Amino acid sequence: MKTHQRNRAFSLIEMLIALTITSTLLAATMTALHASFRAYKFTTDAASTHVVSRIVMHRLLTMIRTGDQFGPYPTDVFASNQNPVSSTYVEFVSFDDPNTLTKKISRVERRDALSGEQGPYTLYLTEKTYLNGTLKQTLDQPLIQGVTDAKFTLEYDIGPRLRRATLDLTVQPGDTKDTSLHTELAAPTIRLVSSVMPRRLELESQ
Repeated sequence: MKTHQRNRAFSLIEMLIALTITSTLLAATMTALHASFRAYKFTTDAASTHVVSRIVMHRLLTMIRTGDQFGPYPTDVFASNQNPVSSTYVEFVSFDDPNTLTKKISRVERRDALSGEQGPYTLYLTEKTYLNGTLKQTLDQPLIQGVTDAKFTLEYDIGPRLRRATLDLTVQPGDTKDTSLHTELAAPTIRLVSSVMPRRLELESQ
């Protein structure tokens, strides 16, 4: 006599329990992946901003080193409350060719991203080209965004002639445009400070 065995299937309660466990595991996995991806974006963003900030700083130091006729300058170079000058901008002659009467005046300044906005700022480079005293061309380009502070300290000698320029640049990583990312992970600011002497002054002192 043959005995027939009935194959018992999962009950509805068992299926619900299995689905609950599966959904919990999937949710935990997605949460971990999301956190890992945000941490990856944070790390790459900070590294990118650090590299760009160093490139901008190096470019500014080179421009100031090879520039001439700097401003703003004090009315009295002997007044301790005027010299050195602390400013959010610096301007200078970056190119001067007496043969073609061509002169370029560069200005690096900290600007608000929007009118009336109080930071973070954008560091801009404006270059004006003059031909025989007539303005021929104006170039205006951003150098770096997310600037929380940019200060130029200019120390002058008799002339007034720039003796030394100190650049103090503080940047907040923010290339991903996700402000909550840096708030949650407490993104550290990047601060670069460096000093430079104009090349003409170095040649004269040798």
